[in-house]
Amino acid sequence: MFDIIGDIHGCYEEFVALTNTLGYKWMNGTPIHPQGRKLVFVGDLTDRGPESIKVMELVYTLVIEKKQAYYTPGNHCDKLYRYFLGRNVQIKHGLETTVAEYEGLTSKEQAKVQSHFMKLFEKAPLYLQLDEGNLVVAHAGIKHDYIGKSSKKVKTFVLYGDITGETNPDGTPVRRDWAKNYFGESWIIYGHTPVEHPRKINKTWNIDTGCVFGGSLTALRYPEMETISVPSTMPKVPEKFRTFDD
Repeated sequence: MFDIIGDIHGCYEEFVALTNTLGYKWMNGTPIHPQGRKLVFVGDLTDRGPESIKVMELVYTLVIEKKQAYYTPGNHCDKLYRYFLGRNVQIKHGLETTVAEYEGLTSKEQAKVQSHFMKLFEKAPLYLQLDEGNLVVAHAGIKHDYIGKSSKKVKTFVLYGDITGETNPDGTPVRRDWAKNYFGESWIIYGHTPVEHPRKINKTWNIDTGCVFGGSLTALRYPEMETISVPSTMPKVPEKFRTFDD
């Protein structure tokens, strides 16, 4: 039994509200479900929101220390990892907010945060295969024939979606609607592309409901296949939400 959480992007307050709504009890600073349900994170824990490091540290505790949750990284996670490696990444598109939080810490705190996040990232699978493969959680989605593979092409798809190589006016990549053409047997749960409401098409669910853009934070309960959302405390940015002609 899993509760899969969409892109949090530093929205810690909404995450607490969502876990409370899902029936989790907060004990010693972490949410634990009395019936043994496990949280699953689709990636993009950080950037843009107000409490990225708090979210990151909590997920580290749940996944690495307590082994009470599952995590697979998103493109923002990948970029933050490369930043911590000292790579030449552009500190924009949200990373600047996480870096500002990080730079406000003491050097001892910085070392701990960096170590924790790098360990969380390095131990994470590119995508999760749960419930004997019936459930696949991948940040931006995955094609049926990519499941079980981990090539560079698969990694690009899982982190960024089915990109065309073109860019939108805001600098984000143009993405094809891959879910329309997914006809596999496994359920694919993903985020990455903000939508106003959870979007089900074929056996896929997009649960990134744009919390950091003033939408909501959404969880999908599995195997019940029902979604639960809590409203965002952030101001609404309507142009950040994608609409689809289903």
